[in-house]
Amino acid sequence: MAHLPSRRRTALTVPLGIALAASVGFAPGAATAAPDESPAPASVASAAKDAPVFAYVVNTRADHRTIAYVKKAIAKAGGSVVVAHDKIGVIVVHSSDPRFAERIREVRGVRSAGATHTAPLRAAGTTDDGKAKLLSEADAKSLKRSAAPGAEPMEADQWDLRAIGADKAAKINPGSKKVTVAVIDTGVDDTHPDLAPNFSASQSASCVGGKADTSPGAWRPANKDHYHGTHVAGEIGAARNGVGVAGVAPGVKIAGIKVADPVDELFYPENVVCAFVFAAEHSVEITNNSYYVDPWLYNCKDDPDQKAILDAVNRAQLYAQRKGILNVASAGNSNHDLDSDAIVDKTSPDDSTPVTRTIDPHECLDVPTQLPGVVTTSATGVKNLKSSYSTYGKGVVDVTAPGGDRYQLPTDTPSKNGNILSTMPNGEYGWLRGTSMAAPHAAGVAALLKSTHPKAGPAELQRLLKAQADRMECPAQPYDPDGDGDVDAICESGGKGQNGFYGSGLVDALDAVKKK
Repeated sequence: MAHLPSRRRTALTVPLGIALAASVGFAPGAATAAPDESPAPASVASAAKDAPVFAYVVNTRADHRTIAYVKKAIAKAGGSVVVAHDKIGVIVVHSSDPRFAERIREVRGVRSAGATHTAPLRAAGTTDDGKAKLLSEADAKSLKRSAAPGAEPMEADQWDLRAIGADKAAKINPGSKKVTVAVIDTGVDDTHPDLAPNFSASQSASCVGGKADTSPGAWRPANKDHYHGTHVAGEIGAARNGVGVAGVAPGVKIAGIKVADPVDELFYPENVVCAFVFAAEHSVEITNNSYYVDPWLYNCKDDPDQKAILDAVNRAQLYAQRKGILNVASAGNSNHDLDSDAIVDKTSPDDSTPVTRTIDPHECLDVPTQLPGVVTTSATGVKNLKSSYSTYGKGVVDVTAPGGDRYQLPTDTPSKNGNILSTMPNGEYGWLRGTSMAAPHAAGVAALLKSTHPKAGPAELQRLLKAQADRMECPAQPYDPDGDGDVDAICESGGKGQNGFYGSGLVDALDAVKKK
């Protein structure tokens, strides 16, 4: 069966919008003595005016003396500092010198350094190829008519809310306005009528390019085809306001931190580092991460560039954890076993020419979902069976949540659509599927837990999320969702009610709002 590796791209294969008139570790290196004052690398000759520029992360000890020393060395090595995250020792650099990374790795105090792109940087721009398909007004009105008394107009099609008890939970506790979930993604359209009531502009920004931009609207998607983040935001916190749909935690605040490049919609490391740091410094409680960090589906520790990416992103997400944030992430859409001995990756790097490589998922990690402390979320369909595309792995998956599946279709919803209905830019709605959709359900339940247990830190929230999940056993029959006779994945039990498909089980919104 075909496996689509990107969280975003699997989701993007099934957009069906509804147009309404009203409206997808590694701790930093151990400390050593401060660097001595030995000479930095000799100054590099000025590059040709039209030489291609590449982006890098340079990871150092997080002390003022080391960072100041390394900044001087960066300049002498032919680089220019874009932003320095001093508290975690991560410096984002641009350079046109092809030997920049090699030179800077030799500088005392540098723990790792590497390119974050395999292609040169390009001028910013936007694309708009009109991929989204809109349903007719008649179909939209039909969904509205199906709403039960007291429910949102399109809630009858939200099988996912009922699967985790979110509809019942909202009647007890819809979530606290003191809890903010930051959607690190393609941007969030805060003008959407279902998102505007809960949106927190003061905790939102664009991190495209690696530096936070908090100017009004900077967090919005570059164009209507960058709808992934808006969909995710609605799944978490679409308001119960008599319009459209409802989120898992319709009372919490939503922030948007845009990290998608406006040209290729990729999530580059420097952007993600910026997002975690920004969230950490703006009182966010939970982040949702429905993506992998481009350009590598898996970053290998033995490659100097990929090692630097691992180090930089991990430092940033650990910093967020230290600031009290629980980071929730999607497991992936490749149907890969992250606890296997080998995985064939044919998609990386995705910003230039991919190569086929066989990697060990214990040494080459999917970032950020495999980083320490991050909640890894697999996806299920209507029948509470692992979604056909969902990546899995014993000891890797923490919990599971509704993500939709084309092989699992509901019989009790107006549309009979097995995907996830949520908000889209420009006041629209649409169905998507993917682990991109599963993670925000887990993030929403985590937000409800934080609302119920306001003093709980990220480790305690993760413990509660797992403890209150509904246990799910490995399938009794061979896993063959497409019915072609081939076993498509093998579920392994991990002990203590855990397994490789579902982790600790299906997140439970209703249990999350019951104080125990």
